[in-house]
Parts: sequence; structure tokens; C-alpha cells
Amino acid sequence: MFGQCLIRLKAAIIDGVCSDTLSEMAMTELLERAIARLQILSESEQNAIASIILDEIEDERRWDEAFSRSPDVLAKLADSAMAEYRAGKTQELDPEAL
Repeated sequence: MFGQCLIRLKAAIIDGVCSDTLSEMAMTELLERAIARLQILSESEQNAIASIILDEIEDERRWDEAFSRSPDVLAKLADSAMAEYRAGKTQELDPEAL
């Protein structure tokens, strides 16, 4: 959901939508608070965080695109994983062992 909202905002900015249209886009209270806190950071810190956010949005877009092109492959992978689970061929993930 986060990625989708930011993708729409990024697309609107890239496509040159006028500021009136952008101001009509709803922003959650949490995002507004985050942006307000970002504004007090130095330019380099703002740019670093902006890069992280934009990279995350792009990654989300690529995943969405990849999954939309190959829903059968994803379904087959899920079926295979569930079959292995039911056959007792899986083990519980222990984060401490990673």
C-alpha cells in the first residue's frame, strides 16, 4: 500500500501535474508528520532519505510489474511451497540461526 501511494505521487510529479492537483491528493497524518520531521534535516540527509524512498517505490513497481506478467509462475511457486510444507519437507525459520 505504501509503495502504491508513493508511486502515484511520484508519477504525478514526473508527469508534471499542476500543484492544484497534487494538493488534492490525500496524505496520511503519519506521512505528513514524517515529511515535517524530514524538513528539519540537512539537505544531504533529506536527499539520502528521499533516495531510499524513491528506490523503494521503484522496487515495488518492478515487483508489481513482474508479478502481473507472470501470475501463473507465482501460483506454481506457492503451490510447490505448500506441497513441500504438507509433505513435511520444510522447517520453521529460526531468525537467531540466520
